[in-house]
Amino acid sequence: MSTQTSDSLQWTDLDRRAVDTARVLAADAVQKVGNGHPGTAMSLAPAAYTIFQKVMRHDPADPEWTGRDRFVLSPGHTSLTLYTQLFLSGYELELDDLQAFRTHGSKTPGHPEYGHTAGVETTTGPLGQGVANAVGMAMAARYERGLFDPEAPEGESPFDHTVWAIVSDGDLEEGISAEASSLAGHQKLGNLVFVYDDNHISIEGDTATAFSEDVLKRYEAYGWHVRRIEPEPGGDIDVRALYTALQEARAETARPSIIAMRTIIAWPAPNAQNTEASHGSALGDDEVAATKRVLGFDPEQSFEVAAEVLAHSRQALDRGAEAHAAWDKRLAEWRVAQPERAKLFDRVVAGQLPEGWEDALPVFEEGASVATRAASGKVLQALGPVIPELWGGSADLAGSNNTTIDKTSSFLPADNPLPEADPYGRTIHFGIREHSMAAEMNYVWTHDSIGLGEDGPTHQPVEHLASLRAIPGLNIVRPADANETAVAWAEILRRHATDPAPHGLALTRQGVPTYARDEDAAKGGYILREASTAAPDVVLIATGSEVQLAVAAREALEAEGVGTRVVSMPCVEWFEEQSAEYRASVLPPSVKARVAVEAGIGLTWYRYVGDAGRIVSLEHFGASADAQTLFAEYGFTAENVARAARESLSAARG
Repeated sequence: MSTQTSDSLQWTDLDRRAVDTARVLAADAVQKVGNGHPGTAMSLAPAAYTIFQKVMRHDPADPEWTGRDRFVLSPGHTSLTLYTQLFLSGYELELDDLQAFRTHGSKTPGHPEYGHTAGVETTTGPLGQGVANAVGMAMAARYERGLFDPEAPEGESPFDHTVWAIVSDGDLEEGISAEASSLAGHQKLGNLVFVYDDNHISIEGDTATAFSEDVLKRYEAYGWHVRRIEPEPGGDIDVRALYTALQEARAETARPSIIAMRTIIAWPAPNAQNTEASHGSALGDDEVAATKRVLGFDPEQSFEVAAEVLAHSRQALDRGAEAHAAWDKRLAEWRVAQPERAKLFDRVVAGQLPEGWEDALPVFEEGASVATRAASGKVLQALGPVIPELWGGSADLAGSNNTTIDKTSSFLPADNPLPEADPYGRTIHFGIREHSMAAEMNYVWTHDSIGLGEDGPTHQPVEHLASLRAIPGLNIVRPADANETAVAWAEILRRHATDPAPHGLALTRQGVPTYARDEDAAKGGYILREASTAAPDVVLIATGSEVQLAVAAREALEAEGVGTRVVSMPCVEWFEEQSAEYRASVLPPSVKARVAVEAGIGLTWYRYVGDAGRIVSLEHFGASADAQTLFAEYGFTAENVARAARESLSAARG
């Protein structure tokens, strides 16, 4: 067995054989299921292997190890690029899992899914999104260092991590990647390294059809460290040059790095390489067999993995254990030197909130008129001093959407000219980069309805609430008032440790009446005002700024002798999590007369109002006028809600 070295890279015949094994496994997996993307998985095998086996700090036996680097495969369609390396390295994937590629119930779905497959750090598929995810991870890693070990010299802290990402032509054509890459350059994220698969092929053929810019010049203009790696004479990746470039990139701590790597898609398939067909189609039995002959594999065998190759590549488990042990030792030394920060670290890792944090939550005076986005800002500023891991920012709208936790601390590189600049600062300034921001953090929306008024239809998201509620796993919260906003933030923070689902807060710009605080708001739906009768005759369901209309309509109906219950439902998803008994206690099945009120598309509410129910909604876009005029013009008045209630009562009684 020969050994070649270049810049300390140890590259043996077994390494080469492991790379080629990854190639034939990718070809076999796609061929077996009959669909998939074999070409890039074949050509990227040397790069992915070099990252996983030679460069990246990780422990396959502990995929959630706090001290690990992160790897993001932004072109998620080439998922086999990742799966084969997870298999070879010794993660929780075996040969049977590769053979079950793209089949129901397997650990190897068509695109990598976070939480489904050990070693997958983020779900990727929409091109460009993984780029933004990686930037968010790099920012988070820097902030983590600032929380726990800010004084340590560069590279000497247990909280120094590198985020490695493979990105594609398709990723870099997407607008979200431009936003994220621009931000990364501005932030000087030296812990971020992109390997750019420059293969010149898309589904429609040569990328010359749509892509001709000089990518490295663009990234150089963003402020990135750039390198280009040319292929070996035969067309394969030059792993020695790549290894050197990766090491240089890791050493470059003042700028993010991108390494452009010219590749030949589907290399070394004799006929399929450098073709668009190899991008998204099985190669065919003959071409798979021919490729195996080129690589010295038995064309009659499928999923062939030599025992010595697997034993060699799974030495990653030993290296991971060694790296983990060394990190544990450094962490133990840090604990002795930083006992208070160690307590903070343990609490954050455990997903716990600090003792007594709820005491910091503001309680808003009943009857006051407060915009819920203003209330949200007060909640964030109150919680900031007691929850240091809570941080974030805005796409250049912090002054209006009140997302600034600390005005004196901005997450910016040390050489930024602003006086509040701090590499570990509390407030992120995303600039006008809204798409990448949404892929890098949780969401706060402060344009919630036609209440945006004069800004007109482009700022009145009448369809968004229904659309967002249709996304599985996303919880949408539209609080009725300032106190519901405080309860909502508290519930989101409580859920962080046990329910990692993202949340979206839809908040008002205009002032709304404040009601007495009720912790049942955390259940998603609750009785805000009870009927005066033993059982309600009608139930009014409302969210956000329309709750006040339901309350006013109740007064009119009660004056007519109609027992009226008002249910505030800030979060449908939370309400659906409650027991059937609780939901029935809020919305009694026996009460058929119901009205739902929301200044948006009514799609959400049909399941709650039933056949006799009525929905006061907006089934078209808004207009440019003051909010009061628009609410009146489109029927969002107490009078119209009461009228709908009477109609529902009549329908319920037959």
